[in-house]
Amino acid sequence: MGHGSSGPPTTAPAPAPRGTVRERIDRLVREVVKFGAVGGVGLLVNLLVFNLVRQVTDLQVVRASVIATVVAIVFNYIGFRYFAYRDRDKSGRTREMSLFLLFSAIGLVIENGVLYVATYGFGWDSPLQSNIFKFFGIAVATLFRFWSYRTWVFRALPVREPVAQGTPPGGSRATQRVP
Repeated sequence: MGHGSSGPPTTAPAPAPRGTVRERIDRLVREVVKFGAVGGVGLLVNLLVFNLVRQVTDLQVVRASVIATVVAIVFNYIGFRYFAYRDRDKSGRTREMSLFLLFSAIGLVIENGVLYVATYGFGWDSPLQSNIFKFFGIAVATLFRFWSYRTWVFRALPVREPVAQGTPPGGSRATQRVP
């Protein structure tokens, strides 16, 4: 019942649009696939740079990993902004970049923290072991990054619901007075 009315409402509430749950799941699946495509290439960039730096320099394993992670972060930002999340809100690029760098830095700590513990905590520092724990660190950090990027960095634009014909903007038929 509406405010101030003593009878039943003049129109029944509209049923929820069909397929909304299905549509949301489909959008999420598409988002995960795009995120995975960019992330998969970013993973290759990360591992290739990591192994290249280890081969051509005398840097310690975690330092080489940090360099590789930074290169992958730059690659991933470009991929996420212009491919995976190209339809997302583009206003406030300074805010977007600041949050992306903040959450990427947290992901960097997660990723390289796993490698650090394996290397210096357990002494697992052969090239194979380093790559395994680098990969595992990336996987753990990816879960955090997916959640943080989609929630805080590349926010979805509000969904515009179609206005029913004959319904005035900002109101419903039930609240209109009929002469």
